[in-house]
This record gives sequence, structure tokens and C-alpha cells, in this order.
Amino acid sequence: MKLNELNDNQGARHRRMRIGRGIGSGKGKTGGRGVKGQKSREGVSIKGFEGGQMPLHMRLPKRGFNNIFAKDYAEVNLGEIQKAVDSGKLTGTDIDHAALKAAGLARGGKDGVRLLGKGSLTAKLNFTVAGVSAGARAAVEKAGGTVTVPEIVPAADKHKAKHRTAQAAAKAAKQG
Repeated sequence: MKLNELNDNQGARHRRMRIGRGIGSGKGKTGGRGVKGQKSREGVSIKGFEGGQMPLHMRLPKRGFNNIFAKDYAEVNLGEIQKAVDSGKLTGTDIDHAALKAAGLARGGKDGVRLLGKGSLTAKLNFTVAGVSAGARAAVEKAGGTVTVPEIVPAADKHKAKHRTAQAAAKAAKQG
């Protein structure tokens, strides 16, 4: 066999069927859609439609709910962190969301990282995370590290605090 004799297997490459291009094409007139009716028309989506009867998916009872206020945390176990430290992916002693993301440990988690206690930790590390389990906190402190969970202030409280400082500044300017 020579390079100039190479070719595809028989039937490996097909030209696409051109629909609705005259009776001679074999897919003309109705274009493979049968005859008349709603389904033969373009842009018709009738999945789940039951001829005006209440559809099955609407008749069945619904259960549970989706909490729109639920927090989205990236959950990271201590064992994974220790592996990353041992392999050199995670360097330094201060660990936060950015450091864990750079090491490839924290995926997602738009509301921060939650530290979980699966596995063991021997490295002395200082964590700044959005949440921590009791077991994980105990394991980090046993290894000689610390865990800091910053207090989240609701937006309404931030507004009140800002208003109070503005009032205090105005009062000080008035007196001084």
C-alpha cells in the first residue's frame, strides 16, 4: 500500500440529505415530515402536550422546595489539604479561598470555603474560611494552626453603621 492509495472506507463519508428540494430528490414535497398537521409545521414544540387535557407533569403532586437563600460553599477536607502541602501544590502558612482555588482544591463556592474534618492534618496552617466543622477546627488547632471565620454583616446592618458614622462625623464637625 502506498500513500497515494489511501482512502476512506466505503460509505464512511456521506453527503448530507437536502430536504425539500423537489420530488426528484426523494425528500421533496413534505420533506420527510408526513402530511399536514401541527407536527409537519416548523417551530412547533409540543412535548408534554396532551390535546388540551391537563398534562401529566402538572397533575402530579410536587414535593420539597429549592432554597434560594442557600449558601454555596466549596467544601474542602483536611486530608486533601495535607496531600497538597506534601506534594508542594500548597505553599505558605496562611490559607484562604484564593490559595485553595490556586491549588485546585476549591471548585465553585461563590460564598467561600467550608473546612471539613475528613482525613488528618499535620502541617501548622492558619486558615481564613467562611465556615468550619467542629472536628476540622479541633484537628487544625491540634496541629498548631488557627481557624478564622470572619463575621458576615448583613447589608442592612452595614447601612446602619455607615449612617451612624456619618452622623458622628457631622456631630464632631459641628462641635469642633
